[in-house]
Amino acid sequence: MPNAKLKHYLQLHFLVFIAGFTAILGELISVGAMDLVWYRMVIASILIFGYMKYKKLGMRLRPKVLLQFVLAGIIIALHWITFFEAINQSNVSITLAMFSTGAFFASFIEPIIYKRRIVWYEIIFGLIVVLGVFLISRGELHYINGMILGVISALLSSLFSVLNGVYIKQYDATIISFYEFISGVLFLSVFMLFKGGFNAQFFQISWMDFLYLFILGSICSAYAFIEAVKVMKYISPYTVILSYNLEPVYGIVLAILLFPETEIMGANFYYGVFLVLGTLILEAILKQRKANKIKR
Repeated sequence: MPNAKLKHYLQLHFLVFIAGFTAILGELISVGAMDLVWYRMVIASILIFGYMKYKKLGMRLRPKVLLQFVLAGIIIALHWITFFEAINQSNVSITLAMFSTGAFFASFIEPIIYKRRIVWYEIIFGLIVVLGVFLISRGELHYINGMILGVISALLSSLFSVLNGVYIKQYDATIISFYEFISGVLFLSVFMLFKGGFNAQFFQISWMDFLYLFILGSICSAYAFIEAVKVMKYISPYTVILSYNLEPVYGIVLAILLFPETEIMGANFYYGVFLVLGTLILEAILKQRKANKIKR
């Protein structure tokens, strides 16, 4: 049993590393945020649909359940749009740092949806993350638009993560992911049709952009999203969201290595990032002690 639990935690952190790499791809891809998300969700939907057909998974859902997945899919699409636009408005490091506020939002959202009492240390950890964000933002206010978008993205991410934590108790992760992605595609397609987004230029993308988009849609979306939903069978949504605060650490290190001219920040920025990392360690220790007491 302990080995199984360790396996799920290692898998979770591998997914967090992939999430950190997602921001790098967002920096490399030259198309706009909404176009990028549309391509990403289309590629992921096609791949997941092929996998479902191969596994002969049933696709019928009750209308009420389908509506829930549609809502989550729209939230995911908006989350990704704000995330990639935050990168455009600031840089990878700022966006990933703001994304760490997800733990603060999750500490309130999860008790509401799960109808349980708010745990005191979840609020404290969330506030520590906010303090870390304050340190990060000092001296970097010229990136204010990117910061706001990053925080909105974190809120939306926390919301759909907690919702998926509910859905996974009854439905297969692949089914959930497919309907959420295809819902996001339809939502964006309708919006872009009214805005005249589907023009000749929209479909004229370079081969490098297409390669990056395929990696984004396959490894960073179809694979990572299904596995992230699956892991919530064994690890609470709050812990998953808090663990994803390591995404800035992985992503920022990669960004500094790949884009040193734009990604090296001031000292307060890194103090804030280390504060977030310390929060993760404290949270893990506290939860482990609580689990040990229950076993006794």
